[in-house]
Amino acid sequence: MATAIRFHKTGGPEVLALESVEVGAPGPGQARVRHTYVAVNFIDIYFRTGRYPLQLPNGIGSDAVGVVEAVGEGVSDIRVGQRVGYLLGPQGAYADVRVMPADVLIPLPEGITDRTASTLMMKGLTAQYLFRQVFPLHGGETILYHAAAGGVGLVACQWARALGVTMIGTVSTDEKAEIARAHGCTHTIVTSRENIAKRVREITDGKGVPVVYDSVGKDTLQASLDSLQVRGTLVSNGTSSGPVVIDTMMLAAKGSIWVTRPAMIHYATPRAHMLDMAAELFDLVQRGQIVSEPKQSCPLRAAAEAHRALESRKTTGAIVLLP
Repeated sequence: MATAIRFHKTGGPEVLALESVEVGAPGPGQARVRHTYVAVNFIDIYFRTGRYPLQLPNGIGSDAVGVVEAVGEGVSDIRVGQRVGYLLGPQGAYADVRVMPADVLIPLPEGITDRTASTLMMKGLTAQYLFRQVFPLHGGETILYHAAAGGVGLVACQWARALGVTMIGTVSTDEKAEIARAHGCTHTIVTSRENIAKRVREITDGKGVPVVYDSVGKDTLQASLDSLQVRGTLVSNGTSSGPVVIDTMMLAAKGSIWVTRPAMIHYATPRAHMLDMAAELFDLVQRGQIVSEPKQSCPLRAAAEAHRALESRKTTGAIVLLP
């Protein structure tokens, strides 16, 4: 028997319950993975609350690292004893062991510990596809990035610095501003006391930025649009404050703004492409240009507490569960 966090109805963190589950042998094309770390991501809250629907009861979580215990028929590029991570596949990562499709598993290279990798699967690869694919950055750009002290944000700060990009990052407190700057964020805007768009215009000598990466959503939409240059791009990659509703006439009025709502699945598949994304990320980590470790951890059974901490927006960096 294995243990897993499951939920039978949508709602607050209290719906998450630790249960015993059966985990059998992997079937064709599958592998059984024993987790060492499980990442907590904001998307997990979307599933728990029903914003992203699931057939219930169900497990939760899409991002973990661990060791392969067994492989099924037809699996050739994943082996028993190999350290792996993943960010795609069915919900259910909040568990000590589970069976997964082998084609979503990413081998972890020597020199990158499980603890470091636990912050890189969803969060690091999100930074990769935002900065290298959705709106590719080449160096020399000035960008606006919301939630710069979050789990993805701290990786993004370092990636921007590595690329030679001037990053303006929004944060909620002076303490978070200091953390973001220490990780490579060039300028910070403390949203509790500063006007985002006004500060962006001051920093850019009135020009605005060519791209805004906005994972906050409803609360920052107007500021994001007001910070963009003519024909700038709003990358709406999250809605932690609520869904985004956009009037297309407003996009024209703001300067023929482009808007995209990217999803990881469309950028991390097929498998060969996902492995290339991971290789670029791992190279930056191994060269010391990205340093990433969990900032908070708690036992698997305390998953509800981890959700409460993340929803409070008082956390910095990544939260992981320890099976």
